[in-house]
Amino acid sequence: MNIVLLSGGSGKRLWPLSNDIRSKQFIKIFKEKDGDYESMVQRVYRQIKKVDANANVTIATAKTQVSSIHNQLGEDVGISVEPCRRDTFPAIALATAYLHDIRGVKGDEAVVVCPVDPYVEDDYFEALKALGEQAAKGEANLVLMGIEPTYPSEKYGYIIPKDAGEVSMVDTFKEKPDEQTAKKYIEQGALWNGGVFAYKLEYVLNKAHELIDFKNYQDLFAKYASLQKISFDYAVVEKEDKIQVMRFGGEWKDLGTWNTLTEAMNETSVGNVIPNDTNENVHVVNELNVPVLCMGLKDVVVSASPEGILVADKELSAHIKPYVDKLDNQIMFAEKSWGSFRVLDVEEESMTIKVTLNAGHQMNYHSHEHRDEVWTVIEGEGLVIQDDKKRDVSVGDVISIPRGSKHTIVAKTELKVIEVQMGKEININDKKKW
Repeated sequence: MNIVLLSGGSGKRLWPLSNDIRSKQFIKIFKEKDGDYESMVQRVYRQIKKVDANANVTIATAKTQVSSIHNQLGEDVGISVEPCRRDTFPAIALATAYLHDIRGVKGDEAVVVCPVDPYVEDDYFEALKALGEQAAKGEANLVLMGIEPTYPSEKYGYIIPKDAGEVSMVDTFKEKPDEQTAKKYIEQGALWNGGVFAYKLEYVLNKAHELIDFKNYQDLFAKYASLQKISFDYAVVEKEDKIQVMRFGGEWKDLGTWNTLTEAMNETSVGNVIPNDTNENVHVVNELNVPVLCMGLKDVVVSASPEGILVADKELSAHIKPYVDKLDNQIMFAEKSWGSFRVLDVEEESMTIKVTLNAGHQMNYHSHEHRDEVWTVIEGEGLVIQDDKKRDVSVGDVISIPRGSKHTIVAKTELKVIEVQMGKEININDKKKW
């Protein structure tokens, strides 16, 4: 199975746990049997590999998410990097060209596209496999997954099939309706459009060449910023007559808001939380190293992270995005391919960060033009390379790095470092890789 997972957006409706670097799909909130926590993307990737161990998984995503993907899934997963946001048609066209030119997938092979963050069980991925097999038959140019609606939702578009069969030709598509109109659609046998579909690779590759002037994957990547922002639905689906829909009646949840996310949590609190027995339908997620005490609350979500603190009625929590859009916060936590960092303190001319490097990993060899740094090792053992000179370091060692000095650190074991940045211009762009 060739599967493309669309990983977009910053997930601002899940603030303060999500930000422009750590989108909602990377939040570790689902407790596993061993007591550890996994994220949406880890859960979906694990489920795919359980159903099809040989699945060729590619994640279409922004470059800001690449480090988080490698951190959580390792180096083996395929990544189609979007240089900038250009909506779903350019993203799927680029991913399709990537599969063909970089991964060697043949034109007559089926490709399945779905969001990276549904909350589903294994039967969903069995259905994805069947969706790809149906697309490989060539009876239609596109095969969509139609999700059996459980209520007249206003959040989804609707697919109206021509008959009630498990696989049917599509009669028409309907935009997101109001509740009364949704009821009428459901009475007509309509299915939710969850943005899941399959096609033969050559179909979308040919469509891409029709609509975009490019030679190959590298050329399309180079031209990506100039492409029109357009969805796959508008560019392809609405103009295609030969479309089938396959029904799916299993569990399917879109965890796009705190309200829907808490419905999928298998425990009411994560982190250092002190619940009072007078609480009712309350969920708390705490990433801070201080306790959160909740008393006498009802139908409330509480979330605390270095980015901020949210206390909201669960229903109203779906409407936080306009408020979060007004914030201009410093990114306080991010996962990188080599580990993670957490900002501890920000002053006008200094920033203090706790850096954690995974064993066997290292930062890029780099320098800064506008700031000095001082590193203090607080846990583990490593190797510092500074201006091409190597030095073993362990707990208590202090490394002074003046501006202009080339440097990196290699973790022999898990390594934790307190990094103090000092200068009049401290920003993420002050970094030159060597």
